[in-house]
Amino acid sequence: RLAESGGGSVQAGDSLRLSCSGSGRTFMGYTMAWFRQAPGKEREFVAALRKRDGNTAHADSVKGRFTISRDNEGTLFLQMNSLKPEDTAVYYCAAGAFLLGDFRATRLYTYWGQGTQVTVFS
Repeated sequence: RLAESGGGSVQAGDSLRLSCSGSGRTFMGYTMAWFRQAPGKEREFVAALRKRDGNTAHADSVKGRFTISRDNEGTLFLQMNSLKPEDTAVYYCAAGAFLLGDFRATRLYTYWGQGTQVTVFS
């Protein structure tokens, strides 16, 4: 249902832009989010564009470096600047129809992409 693209291998300090689109639908009425999972670690919240109020939220670890956005066609983006080695992970986009609840909780999201690998070398 969701497909990510734009991952790759870069040097620390470089930028990448991830994209996520839905097959057959736009998910415009959903809360959309990016999560990431590093080897041996749990999947963690990165950023969300909330259905409830249209506002965005970013994890403290990426605030000021990453920006979530969506275009009028429903494609979700994650602009990642000043990348660090600790940003290395598989990045997933997700969509959820919920209005209430903690948007950082993976359990609230119904649709997930297959993930795209981001590797940052020091």
